[in-house]
Amino acid sequence: MPALPTAWENTAYAPNLSVAFQKPALLRAAPENPAMGSAFYRETGVFQVMLCYPLNGGSGAADDRAKLIRGWFPRGSSVTASGVTVTIQRTPTIGPGASDGSFWCVPVSIPYYANILP
Repeated sequence: MPALPTAWENTAYAPNLSVAFQKPALLRAAPENPAMGSAFYRETGVFQVMLCYPLNGGSGAADDRAKLIRGWFPRGSSVTASGVTVTIQRTPTIGPGASDGSFWCVPVSIPYYANILP
């Protein structure tokens, strides 16, 4: 599948009504404190990719892309950068599609956590 244009958070983006695009967002949740008397804590949240496809084109292309993205983030996989390991907590969820008035949008929600020991 070809890459999609990306509308990054807090950046200007003017979508073309005939071109699909994606909007990634980092949805942070409250940190967890699984150990008492320790500086250790756990960052949690959801990395969400909103897939936006031109209206009246059917749901197939958006659903196919959503399944592809879900496959990139298998439960239990992890990535490490700058000494922090982020782990995919559960199988990503493909939410119901809905029209935003200009596009058919399908959310893919990827739950994650990172154990932090300062």
